[in-house]
Amino acid sequence: MMKIVNLIFGVAILASLTLTNSACKKKNLFGDGNLSFSTDTLVFDTVFTTIGSTTKYFKIYNPQSKSLKISQVELMGGSASKFKLNLDGLQGTSFSDLEIPSGDSLFCFVEVKLSVNGQNLPVIVEDSVRFTTNGEDQYVKLAAWGQDMYYHYSNIGAGIFDLNEGTWPNDKPHVIYNSAFVDSAKTLNIIGGTHIYLHKGAILWNYKGTLNIDGDYNNKVTIQGDRLEAAYKDVPGQYYGIYLQEARPSLIDNLVIKNAIAGIHVDSRDPAFSQNTLTISNTEILNAASYGLFLFDGPKVYGENVLVHSTGVHSLLVIQGADFTFNQCDFLGYGTGEGTTPAVGISNYYTNSQGTTVAQIPNANFNNCVIYGSSGEHLAIDTIQTGGLTLNFHFRNSVILKSNLGNPMFTSCSNSNPAFVNPNGDDFKFYSTSSLSNNANQIYSTAQDIRGFGRNSPPDIGVYDLP
Repeated sequence: MMKIVNLIFGVAILASLTLTNSACKKKNLFGDGNLSFSTDTLVFDTVFTTIGSTTKYFKIYNPQSKSLKISQVELMGGSASKFKLNLDGLQGTSFSDLEIPSGDSLFCFVEVKLSVNGQNLPVIVEDSVRFTTNGEDQYVKLAAWGQDMYYHYSNIGAGIFDLNEGTWPNDKPHVIYNSAFVDSAKTLNIIGGTHIYLHKGAILWNYKGTLNIDGDYNNKVTIQGDRLEAAYKDVPGQYYGIYLQEARPSLIDNLVIKNAIAGIHVDSRDPAFSQNTLTISNTEILNAASYGLFLFDGPKVYGENVLVHSTGVHSLLVIQGADFTFNQCDFLGYGTGEGTTPAVGISNYYTNSQGTTVAQIPNANFNNCVIYGSSGEHLAIDTIQTGGLTLNFHFRNSVILKSNLGNPMFTSCSNSNPAFVNPNGDDFKFYSTSSLSNNANQIYSTAQDIRGFGRNSPPDIGVYDLP
């Protein structure tokens, strides 16, 4: 009997030791150190109210030699926070008992959506995420600049049209979702200092009306995409652009428009008006995915001091004819399409499934202009001559990257390198030894350059005049 009791007692002791060792081993699976993070503050650039931000993230690292257990992760603002978390694939404001193996990491994704603040000036919105590990708290701060705005929204399929006339105020940005319209026979004025942001695929559409964008040298109107994070700074094709369809006489002065698909698209004209469909001046169009300035089906356009560069296909494209004159303009082939397509392409016809439509070009004047790029030829003219159609081209005192300038349409033109300061860095000012210096024709010269500086005598070719 004693032997049985001793045996049972011994088994009990062994079981107790086994459980104790197991508990010790389990406890020792987790380290007693802290986490590390890819950043201590996650910052969102300006976010427009009512519009969600892009998603950003930070990483949580376990630099210890053992696994770490995060007993709690908490968004300090809770359900009232403007920020939303997705941690390790789970959405919420609080998470418990997360394990990170040694040397491993977790992703925490964050987005922010702000409600209307009714203020003209940006406000900063802050929160933080608390991580509790081994009884110690660590924090990652969250910060976003919030900006109230004027909101323009159309849904053509649902019969919702954002129709605009009068003058847009410039005290807050204007954000366009889908479309903002200038309707037939209406006039919209956009004044200096107005900042316009278009959502993906959006368009500012002038349908048979008048659009006047009237900035000044020190107070430009700006148009770009509505994603203001640094990653979107130079991404082309974020929205369509400005579209003038059978427009009444319209004006664009001192505008900067960037990252569109087609920066400014002028489609036909209202035949009741003999004036220019569009007069454009002191304007920079850059980083368009396809075309900087696109003229289609016979509009009448006058431009001076217009700088178009860094486009995916053409800086200037003319299809199915147009009537146009450009003085002191730069159409440049430095961009994603450089060396593959010319900076300027002009055609008087258009072919689709219904056939080919041929039109006239009563005036195609380039005076004191620069048509240049990194390589290849940067002027392409493709026309069909039929009876009774006028094709009238003149290039005067211009620098053009083209091998043969012997045609009578070219007067005092050169293909000499314009010696830009830094074309790859979008700096198209030039050195004093440039072929542009002092070679413009005074007759076609503008009084000021694109910056508002008075031109010299003799003036320089292109949008800039050296001091």
